[in-house]
Amino acid sequence: MMIDTAYMITAFVTMLVVIDPIAIVPIFLALTPGMNAKQRARIALRAVLVAGLLLALFAFFGKAVLGFIGISMPAFRVAGGILLFLTAMDMLFERRTKRREDSSETPEIIEQDDPSVFPIAIPLVAGPGAIASVILLVGEKPGGEGLVTILGITALLLLIMYIFLRLSSRLERALGKVAINVITRVLGMLLAALSVQFVLDGLAEYGFVTPLS
Repeated sequence: MMIDTAYMITAFVTMLVVIDPIAIVPIFLALTPGMNAKQRARIALRAVLVAGLLLALFAFFGKAVLGFIGISMPAFRVAGGILLFLTAMDMLFERRTKRREDSSETPEIIEQDDPSVFPIAIPLVAGPGAIASVILLVGEKPGGEGLVTILGITALLLLIMYIFLRLSSRLERALGKVAINVITRVLGMLLAALSVQFVLDGLAEYGFVTPLS
């Protein structure tokens, strides 16, 4: 089976942007105040495993669920593209980061001893954007190729996120808020372009637009 390089690059960039392992670092620190490295490592591992399990479930059964409730893949591509575009706008104008910071400051979350499942795994890592992306990307390559590719890419990115969370204190000092904001904006622009492509692909399947050769 030939490897579709263009598909792999698109899938990797899409999942990288929506999971956003770098931008989660300061939020992780805000959710784990006063904890030592061992405690943070345990929370980071649990959060990554829970998020990975949730995304894998949607990769396997997301299309079947859509079919059960009567939603076609082209329709989901258009809806998912719009959702990802809104996420990109949030990233470009810092609304996403501010919303994450606000959620980390609510009394309900601060009172929790273990924020690994909520809000880190859900919805900060495996949020609507990541779930929509998994279903869309798996649907782009039927026959198992898309599933294997997306599961591999997701596992790789979650491993990278785990490493970043383990090194969160050092990364925050090394990068600083300015660098994190710049990276978030660049990723937001990439996600905006990819989301438009999802919408165009969905419309092309309905015959509204002609795909470029």
